[in-house]
Amino acid sequence: MAGGLRIPVRDLLLHDAPFSCGVPLTDELCFLTGAELTDGYRRGELSPVEVVRALLDRLERVNPRVNALYFVDHEGALAAARDAEARWRRHQPLSELDGVPVTLKDSIPVAGMPTPLGTRAYAGRSPDGADAPSTERLREAGAVLIGKTTMPDLGMIASGLSTAHGVTRNPWNLERNPGGSSSGAGAAVAAGLGTLAVGSDIGGSVRIPAAFCGIVGLKPSYGRVPLMHPWPALVAGPMARTVGDVARLLNVIARPDARDYTALSWDGRDYLDGIDAGVRGLKVGLMLDIGFGLPAHEEVRAHVEAAAMVFEALGAAVERMPPVFEEDPEPHFDRMVQAHAWADFGGLTQNERDCVMPEIAEWCRAGERLTAAELTEAAVRLGEIRGRVVAATAPYDLVLTPTMSVEAFDAGLPWPTGGSRHNPFCFPFNLSEQPALSMCCGFTSNRLPVGLQIVGRRFDDAGVLRGARAYERARPRVVRPLPL
Repeated sequence: MAGGLRIPVRDLLLHDAPFSCGVPLTDELCFLTGAELTDGYRRGELSPVEVVRALLDRLERVNPRVNALYFVDHEGALAAARDAEARWRRHQPLSELDGVPVTLKDSIPVAGMPTPLGTRAYAGRSPDGADAPSTERLREAGAVLIGKTTMPDLGMIASGLSTAHGVTRNPWNLERNPGGSSSGAGAAVAAGLGTLAVGSDIGGSVRIPAAFCGIVGLKPSYGRVPLMHPWPALVAGPMARTVGDVARLLNVIARPDARDYTALSWDGRDYLDGIDAGVRGLKVGLMLDIGFGLPAHEEVRAHVEAAAMVFEALGAAVERMPPVFEEDPEPHFDRMVQAHAWADFGGLTQNERDCVMPEIAEWCRAGERLTAAELTEAAVRLGEIRGRVVAATAPYDLVLTPTMSVEAFDAGLPWPTGGSRHNPFCFPFNLSEQPALSMCCGFTSNRLPVGLQIVGRRFDDAGVLRGARAYERARPRVVRPLPL
């Protein structure tokens, strides 16, 4: 890789995990991976009931400070854990997720749990009567559904601010933002308040919290994970502390559901197959400037460049890429999202509209003013954007970018200072329908995680996981529990 930061390969591959700290013995159970839990269950060394009790205890102590979950199903979780324990004792687990604690984002329906979509406008509505596809698949797999995680009003900002849930905070620094809109999902995994999480992503809402909270989050290919209410660019995605756990969760939630009329055909693939194949011989693009939006902060650039050098050391051919865009494409994306947002916001009463966060209410109202000509132009431009992104990334097996140009910003802000509502490195890959994963590639001088985004070709979710696993195995696992 010509030019750029140079760090000895040994230092890149063998550095120590920073800022770790000890935790009480019971809390150690809350930071085990899903793979470690099921291995313990299989050997009879761990109990799903013991794990869930430890998690519920930690939630009582830590969640008030982080505000990652707004609904916890204590009785349901313990009942599911007892059922899972009985199955493991009979050596008849339902899946590799049997007995593993999982949280679900506010916007993902769970029967019997409320879904206010982050806003006080919906706070008085009845709990859901039916499960979303991801929820059903998790129940069938024996996963323990702990509860629902926070999100901002209508999921329209990359922040942890919500009129329904309050302020969700970053476990690495409680004065900083966890990102959004899967705010609580990212914070819960990072803080040991749930082993796995399911989020959703239309412009970065899985990857941004993963970046800011130092975990792994995958935006799958469009249609890979069935949705209850599909619409353009929206996906549900797995979030965890390791790439392997993301693959295990994807195996479950990607299973078919007839309610999603946009879903890809299910091929029965096990996303753990071939995940350890490495990156030797792959062609990898490095894109530090996409052509618009906030420029990547110096420390962010340095860590992403260092990550690219790890790929090079592992045998990949890394090539720097020019910017994809000469002008800002975000206004066209905004019009699409505003039109869909108005469909929901416009159906509210005036009193309900007044309950929505003012910045988001203003954003939604712009959808009412869109003309047919503006919507038609946006549709045409979005097709052009999609084609441009696919063409720019086509020569590469994988493309590396920063997930976010900046470190986690203040917890009380709706978006970073000087930035816009959508992250330039994220939403273009929603439009192109390509899989994209964020994982930690280092820490800023403020001890905040930096996210590396790994983008694959359309439908090559397995390739993205393979690349991420290779990088993860070259870098020590980073665990930073919230100090008590």
